[in-house]
Amino acid sequence: MSGVSAGTVDRILHRRGKVSDDAREKVETVLKEIDYHPNLIARSLALKKQYHIYTLIPSYETGEYWETLSTGIARAEQELSSYNVDVIPLYFNQYDRSSFDRLTVQLAEADCQGVIIATLFRESVMELVQSLDKREIPYVLIDAYIEGTNCLAYYGTNSYDSGYIAGRLLFEQIRPTEDIAIFRFLRKGDMYSTQVQVRESGFRTYLNEHRFEGKIHTVCIHAENREENFKILDDFFRRNPNVSAGIIFNSRAHQLCHYFEQRPWLSFKLTGYDVIKQNIRYLDSGQITHLIAQRPEVQGANAVKALFRHLVLHEATGRINYMPIDILIRENIKYYNNYI
Repeated sequence: MSGVSAGTVDRILHRRGKVSDDAREKVETVLKEIDYHPNLIARSLALKKQYHIYTLIPSYETGEYWETLSTGIARAEQELSSYNVDVIPLYFNQYDRSSFDRLTVQLAEADCQGVIIATLFRESVMELVQSLDKREIPYVLIDAYIEGTNCLAYYGTNSYDSGYIAGRLLFEQIRPTEDIAIFRFLRKGDMYSTQVQVRESGFRTYLNEHRFEGKIHTVCIHAENREENFKILDDFFRRNPNVSAGIIFNSRAHQLCHYFEQRPWLSFKLTGYDVIKQNIRYLDSGQITHLIAQRPEVQGANAVKALFRHLVLHEATGRINYMPIDILIRENIKYYNNYI
């Protein structure tokens, strides 16, 4: 139909070898006329090429935020199994930067065609992606976007806007002169994660723009030491008995609520992140006033599919893909799911 050889058509379809502009134009015209779509399963099986996608995400326990994101990754892997797409998870401790760095060494020796990276540790991520750029391995960022990378795509919320919205949600519950608390979980190697830093920046900007006159107290607690945390929190509220509202910028609001359950005389309004079962329980009880959600299952699935489109279909994908910033309260939580 195009008047060129089968070999020329083959080179154009598979984007290899030199082809004249005239021949390319003729073939592409015919492809449009016949609405050509390749049989991708047959192509991938014929090529017998395996696509190994590695994921670098925090380890998790049942019911935690990262389990939900991993569910999305597994769902996409299952959908793409016919295309020889294999997803290999690598897990790090989200409170220990060195555990992430150890995975980058392991990844350097792996047979890898694409990587999905949770960007909790900014400096370590930058070192990793520079190495991937040199190896021409595409990568997708999740959790928080990092400027200055050559990522194929990012899936997640606009962290700054998310924090800005959180500022409004909290500010509307207090008097402008009232003190508030920001709770942080201590980490090794980084004070706190990339996403938390950006969220807090947006949060503080909202308060500054709306004439907040109180004081912001920062309370640092431990990820896995409840007894020590109770001592830290008891001391904080003993010294600041009038602080009755606060925020935590990750999914562990429920750990703070455990403390408030044991201290019923403390009437505290807490804003948190992420729709996981432990947090939903305290949203239902009123201990958490708002949860801000970011559809982690969708993030995980879309990250895998973006690499698939790039590696197998040779299709372009949007670079910045923001998730909705969902605001959940006790009255609407029962209607929520994280699908788009």
